[in-house]
Amino acid sequence: MLNLVPTKMFLTKGVGRHKYKLKSFESALRQAGVAQLNLVQVSSILPPNCKIVSREKGVKLLTPGAISFCVMARAGTNEHGRLIASSIGVAVPKDKDNWGYLSEVHDCGMNSQQAGDMAEDLAAGMLGTTLGMEFDPDKAWSEKEQAYKSSGLFIKTTNMTQTAKGQDGLWTTTVAIAMFLFD
Repeated sequence: MLNLVPTKMFLTKGVGRHKYKLKSFESALRQAGVAQLNLVQVSSILPPNCKIVSREKGVKLLTPGAISFCVMARAGTNEHGRLIASSIGVAVPKDKDNWGYLSEVHDCGMNSQQAGDMAEDLAAGMLGTTLGMEFDPDKAWSEKEQAYKSSGLFIKTTNMTQTAKGQDGLWTTTVAIAMFLFD
């Protein structure tokens, strides 16, 4: 039987520009190091005991043409000067036998800090509710982050964010991706 529970994950990002939307997306995937894969987007669970590895190590473990599972945030524009952002948030529980959460943010008008904070906030909020924690959604991420981390239930939150501004006559695409790997 095929075991479809990932054992490793890595984060990556990219930006692409081209006169065609599809080529812009492919260029972003190429910069992210994953254009050679058949990507299947999945939802937001970080499996228990899934080790987070570096992008460099993860890319070396890829096989061209492989059907590969990922959580992807993707934004695109053909409007000159429009700021776009793609971000993946990660929340890892202290107990490695529990699952964590990933989140996707894809929006316009957000800078890297704003998109990254929102992605971390979303992932931490989803993990927090499964652990019985509730926080005021109107509080700033910096306040909630300290509370989550001091609870002793989280080991780490992080994000991978890519932003870019649209250019005249070109499609601009940003991607942020959590790539899953299997042993």
